[in-house]
Amino acid sequence: MDTQPAPGFWQRNKLVIKSFFIGFLVLALLIPTFLIMYLVNERKERKLEVTKEISNKWSAAQIITGPFLIVPYTEMESNVQVKKYLYILPELLDINGSIEPEIRYRSIYKVPVYTTKPLLLKGKFSKNSLNAVNINPSLIRWNESRFCIGITDLKGLKEQIIKWNGLPLAMEAGMPESSIAEQGINTLLPLDSSFLTGEYDFSVQLNLQGSEKLYFTPMGSSTSVHLASKWNNPAFDGRYLPDTEKVNKDSFEADWKISQFNRDFPKIFANNSNVKYSVAASAFGVVLLSPFDAYAQTMRSLKYAILVIALTFFAYFFTEIFQRRPVHPLQYILIGMALVVFYTLLLSLSEYILFPTAYLTAASATIILLGWYTYSIFNKGSTTFIFALLLSALYTFIYVLIQMQDNALLFGSIGLFVLLALAMYLSRKIDWYGIDRKPAEA
Repeated sequence: MDTQPAPGFWQRNKLVIKSFFIGFLVLALLIPTFLIMYLVNERKERKLEVTKEISNKWSAAQIITGPFLIVPYTEMESNVQVKKYLYILPELLDINGSIEPEIRYRSIYKVPVYTTKPLLLKGKFSKNSLNAVNINPSLIRWNESRFCIGITDLKGLKEQIIKWNGLPLAMEAGMPESSIAEQGINTLLPLDSSFLTGEYDFSVQLNLQGSEKLYFTPMGSSTSVHLASKWNNPAFDGRYLPDTEKVNKDSFEADWKISQFNRDFPKIFANNSNVKYSVAASAFGVVLLSPFDAYAQTMRSLKYAILVIALTFFAYFFTEIFQRRPVHPLQYILIGMALVVFYTLLLSLSEYILFPTAYLTAASATIILLGWYTYSIFNKGSTTFIFALLLSALYTFIYVLIQMQDNALLFGSIGLFVLLALAMYLSRKIDWYGIDRKPAEA
C-alpha cells in the first residue's frame, strides 16, 4: 500500500508565507505612491507659478481699503517739531459690486480672473471728534488733508470716478503714508476745522481687474457689502463671513453687515499712540475657487492608496482560497502596479478635464483591466463579475470620502468596519490548518 509523502515546509505553511508576502507587497507599493505624491506637489507648484505669472500680467488679488482721510499734524518731541498723521474713517460705507469672471489659459493650466463692472462705494464722513486722540486742534494741518483709497495692485485699476460732495476729484497714484495701506490712490482735499462738525458725502466707482480674490476692509462705522457674480464655486473668506449668502449652480450673491463694534480699530486714531491697529487683519471677501484645480483631490485620493491596494489583495487572496486556484506572486505584483498606475492616470487626466470625469475614466480603465486579468486567472465569468463589482464599489466609496470634508473620518471608519465584518463573516468556516492538506491517495 502506497503512502503519500509528508508535506514539506512550504506545503504546510504556504498560506502563511503568502500572507506575509502580500503584506510586504502592500507596504512596498507605498513607495511608488509616495513618488506620485511628490509628482502631484511638483505639478501643483508649477500651477502656482503659472497663476502667479498670469496674475502679474493681469492683476493680483485685490484688497480695497477705504476710503479714509489722512490728516497731518505736528508735535514737539525733544524740542523738535515732528510731523505725524491722523486717520479719519467714514461714518457710513456701502459697497455694491458685480464680479465678472473669466478664464485665462497658459499651456494646460487655467486660472480664474475677474473684472468688477462696476464696484460702487458710497458713504459719508460725519460725527467726527478728536476727544479720543487727545490732539490739540490748532496743530492739525487741515489744508493738507488727503482722501485715500487703498488698492493692492494698481495695475488692475482701469477706470475710477470719485466725487466728494458731488464734485469730482482728480486722483493720483501712491499713498502719503503706509500704515493703513501700502498702495493705492489719493488726492489733496483741502479742509478746515469745520470738518469736525459737518457732514460730507462721497461716491467711488472703480472698474477693477484682479485674480482669484476680492477683499474689503470695514472702514465705515457701519459697513455693508453686497457682491454678486456668475461664478458657482465661491469661498467666503477673511475676518467676517457673510450674513446672507446664496450659491446657485451658475452664480452667487452675498451680503455683509459690519459695525464699528465688530472690528479692532476706532473711527479716528493717530500714529502717535503706543497701540498699533492692524486694519489689514480685518479684511474679508470672496475667493473664486478654481474648478480646474484637482491636485488637492488627487492628493486626498493618494492618501487612501494603501486602503485600495490592501482591500484588492485581500479580495484576491480570499478568491484564491475559495476557488482553490493559486495566484502567482508575480501576478500580485502586476495587479499592484495596475492599482498604482491608476493614480498617475488620474493626475494626468485631471489636468485636462474635470476631476469627476477624470476619476470615472481612470477608475473604469483600471476596473476593466483588472477584470480582464481576473478572468484570465480564474476562467470564471461569475468570479470576474463579482470582483469587478467589488472594485467598483471600492472606488465609489473612496470617491465619496474624497468629496467629504468634515465627515470623511466618520464614514471611512464605518466603511472599514463593515468591510472587516464582511471579511470575518466570509472566513468564519474556513479550515485554515487543513485547507492545504490533500486527501490520501491509494
